[in-house]
Amino acid sequence: MGRFFRDSSGRLVVIQLPNPALWVWLAATALRASAYDSRDTELRWIGTGALIVWGLDELVRGASPFRRLLGAVVLAWQLANVF
Repeated sequence: MGRFFRDSSGRLVVIQLPNPALWVWLAATALRASAYDSRDTELRWIGTGALIVWGLDELVRGASPFRRLLGAVVLAWQLANVF
């Protein structure tokens, strides 16, 4: 189980700083939560697109098997919600 959460050099990589796609999702989510923005549908699609990009990136380039699995789960969840 230890290898599942570690990269090829043995470092623990469960949590990392957000990459640009996650920052876009966080910003869209924060704006949707604000009562002052009336663009809920557009922000939801922007957030969904950002999570699809993030999930695909983690699936392809994830540093550990856990990160790749997390990317696959998020990607599948977002695609299921879109279709």
